[in-house]
Amino acid sequence: MAREGSKHGKGGRSVHSSTTSSPSTSAPSFPVHTFCGAMMEENMLDAEDIFTLWDPVGSSSAKMRPLFCGSRTEARRFLRAVDNLQRAMKFFAEDSSISGTAAIIRCQNLMQAAMRRLRREFHQILSAKRDTLDSESVSHNSSYSSLSDLENEDVSSPTESVGDLQRASDLRLIADSMISSGYGKECVDIYRLVRRSVVEEGLYKLGFDKSTPSQVQRRDWDLLENRIWNWVAASKVAVRVLFSGERVLCAQIFSSSSVRETVFAEIAAEAATRFFGFPELVVSKAKFSPEKIFRLLDIYETILDLLPDIESLFSYQSTSAVRSQVVASLLKVGEVVRFLFDELESSIQKEHSKEVISGGGLHPLARYVANYISLLADYSSTLEDVFAEHPVEMPAESLLEAGTFMSAPPSPSSRGGEGPLSTVSLRIGWLIFVLLCKLDTKAEHYGEPALGYLFLANNLHYIVSKVRRCKLSDLLGDDWMATHAARARRYGANYERLAWNDVLGRSPPISPPSPRWTRTAALQMRRFNDSFAAACRRQASWVVTDRRMAEELKLSIAGKVISAYRPFYVRCRGEGSSGGAVRFAPEDLANYISDLFCAGTGSSVSSGSGSSKDASSRRSSKTV
Repeated sequence: MAREGSKHGKGGRSVHSSTTSSPSTSAPSFPVHTFCGAMMEENMLDAEDIFTLWDPVGSSSAKMRPLFCGSRTEARRFLRAVDNLQRAMKFFAEDSSISGTAAIIRCQNLMQAAMRRLRREFHQILSAKRDTLDSESVSHNSSYSSLSDLENEDVSSPTESVGDLQRASDLRLIADSMISSGYGKECVDIYRLVRRSVVEEGLYKLGFDKSTPSQVQRRDWDLLENRIWNWVAASKVAVRVLFSGERVLCAQIFSSSSVRETVFAEIAAEAATRFFGFPELVVSKAKFSPEKIFRLLDIYETILDLLPDIESLFSYQSTSAVRSQVVASLLKVGEVVRFLFDELESSIQKEHSKEVISGGGLHPLARYVANYISLLADYSSTLEDVFAEHPVEMPAESLLEAGTFMSAPPSPSSRGGEGPLSTVSLRIGWLIFVLLCKLDTKAEHYGEPALGYLFLANNLHYIVSKVRRCKLSDLLGDDWMATHAARARRYGANYERLAWNDVLGRSPPISPPSPRWTRTAALQMRRFNDSFAAACRRQASWVVTDRRMAEELKLSIAGKVISAYRPFYVRCRGEGSSGGAVRFAPEDLANYISDLFCAGTGSSVSSGSGSSKDASSRRSSKTV
């Protein structure tokens, strides 16, 4: 055999006797009893040649040159030598003789030298190529259609660059060799050290920092809101790129599914648990008022959207803590959202201010609540999940009796016809009902009943308009809008009746000519003039916030007043019986009425006498 001379101590190779850096200080020959024994000794001697050359402890050139480069010829020889040395170690382990024990010790020293080199190569490739082995690159380059594909043995991707494929292949070969040689812990330790830092750095770049409970508690809302925005924006990238990329990379490098699970858990579980614990930390330590509910809904919506990915990505038993934390955060955020929903209702009911709004305009509470619920409508599907197991305690019949009749909007569960109202529809309908009850109380504070009705008309019309222009229309339904729009019109009609009935009552019926009618015509005309002027002055600062409703009211008022006044005016002018008491032509009345509801301004109507021309000129004079 080729090695026979060296094995008998004659013509031995100088490399074994003169190289001081060899893992073995001498090269004793071992008796060969079988052909297999000769082959195993040959494997050991070949390994010694290769490992000595590449041992970073004893060779200066080996420290500079990478083993895995170029055509990888040397790398393949090195890994083949490791495999052969493993077989030799198993063979000599069965030999209880002194020579067998010596061979085992020598093999172990050689294996340690080989593992030193592979550890170095593994660390260098992982560390030097972080830019191309980062989670984003791995995730984007992966061809897996689902996380279940990660369990397949074929981990190559046709879309990866040649360089990325080669590096992943090198790392996989090294990992397989180290693990099969009993150095799996050392391999995993290196991988964990490098990739953990990649995950932490990735989260930091996404704007996520490690916040303590005391830090969250001390932060003002603007800063905390910014942190929440960062977390929401970072979540999809963290789940679908960062953590997903790490799991893909584990599958590319480690052949064993159990090793993949262990490595991925050690790299990602702690960071993911901390990341998904942020929402629970925020809602537990920060103080929230009802208007801050929207940021919490953003968090809830984000978690809900990512939940299937998270459950699949962290499906291992070793990563169950991540899933538990996600569920805990979701439940806690949902709990606070429900609390803030109730707080809004409570704040409406507790609003006891008796200050009236000038001119019967919009009440700040109505504006606030209407805007609030219109924004809530954008989160209707999220709110359905929040309230899924917390149905409305008040039955729908009570809502109907309270005057908040709503038609059921179409839903996947009731496509064939009208079904039960959704939880969110009922809750928002109830909030509006509570608001309307409060506005009824506010209207009672007005000394003028007519102004109280105008106040109700303004506020209800505003609420209905808000509902009509956003997703609330789908939630509350057409019947709700029709019912409440009709109620707003009734409020307007009540205002009109109370504010103008006195004026209409001053227009006397047309009677046949008589001396008595002639004598009283001037007096009746003056009474009408005074009543009309007083009505205009009294309503000078009254407002109608919606232009269309204002025009409709003015047309209705003008139609009734002028139709009652015109015959009386014509007869007085025709018979000359007014005694100079005719101050307004019908068109003058129309002009004065058209100047009503001008957002705090109104026409100034003098109580003195004057011609129609004088009245027309006075219409340009405005008072506040």
